[in-house]
Amino acid sequence: MSLTLIVAAVAGLAILLIFLGIAAGGRGSGLTSRLERYASGSKPEAEKKTGQGPISDLLANSAALANLNKVVEQRDFGANIQRELARADLRLKVSEYLMIWAGLTVGVPAAMFILSPILPTLGNPIALVVGGVVGFFLPRLWVAQRKGARLKAFNSRLSDTIMLIANALRAGSSFLQAIEMVVRETQPPVSTEFGRVIREVNLGLPFDDALANMVRRVRSDDLELMATAITIQHQVGGNLAEILDSIAYTIRERVRIKGEIKTLTAQQRMSGYVVGFLPIGLAGSLFVVAPGFMDPMFLKPPDVLGLPLGLVILFLGGFFMFLGFMAIRKIVDIEV
Repeated sequence: MSLTLIVAAVAGLAILLIFLGIAAGGRGSGLTSRLERYASGSKPEAEKKTGQGPISDLLANSAALANLNKVVEQRDFGANIQRELARADLRLKVSEYLMIWAGLTVGVPAAMFILSPILPTLGNPIALVVGGVVGFFLPRLWVAQRKGARLKAFNSRLSDTIMLIANALRAGSSFLQAIEMVVRETQPPVSTEFGRVIREVNLGLPFDDALANMVRRVRSDDLELMATAITIQHQVGGNLAEILDSIAYTIRERVRIKGEIKTLTAQQRMSGYVVGFLPIGLAGSLFVVAPGFMDPMFLKPPDVLGLPLGLVILFLGGFFMFLGFMAIRKIVDIEV
């Protein structure tokens, strides 16, 4: 038993160090860093290759990680992951993200097993499985939360950004000069995304393609509307400032209506969270406070298809709670 604890402790510590090192020093691709140097106009200093440094530097210079990243990025799922990381504005390689994913999937149950002598409930096989599932979904939830927060911040500033572009066009500036003004005058993530458009255009990419890349990174319906209008205007002509004024008004009205809907459906959305998570929280509290209280549910007989009847009831209850939660979310999800 002591040898098992030592091995688990060493494995958990190693996974934790890898995760902290990657999270603290995650770097973008070589192309991203070169674009950043090009945009800032600074020359990179000579790097000292001493073979020493923090864990993040050692991992970033690892030949094994570089080879793994090349292999993964050539696959479709690797390209999808890279796209999701770009939308979340995470400067991580695909291989680094996969290492974090695998580390948490294994590390959370390992940490629970290490703490089981202090809190015996954590050593239960069901608790370890739940810990593995939680570790598996944590990176995806982290990326999704970053994407949602970034998209919300982008959309909240987009109407003002469009008005800034329209006013710059009325003042006689070209469209690229108006975009450069947006980069100088606005805050991230708007300035970051429009700055990438400027860099791509300066490197020779057609302007329409640079706008399409920004739409692909951000995935905002309002931004797609603006990019479509700009592309059409470049092809057929017209007063772009008036077009942008109309788009800005449409976006502001959409944001206002969404806010009103969110206020009116707040009680229903909270009811969905209560229906979905209150039974789970109650069962978890009982599992920690009185570990033996739910033991009869896992005993046989009675059983159904070889599984304890209590376990079948738990699965069915969880499934129907999930259906109820999704039904409430679908009802209050009103498209504008």
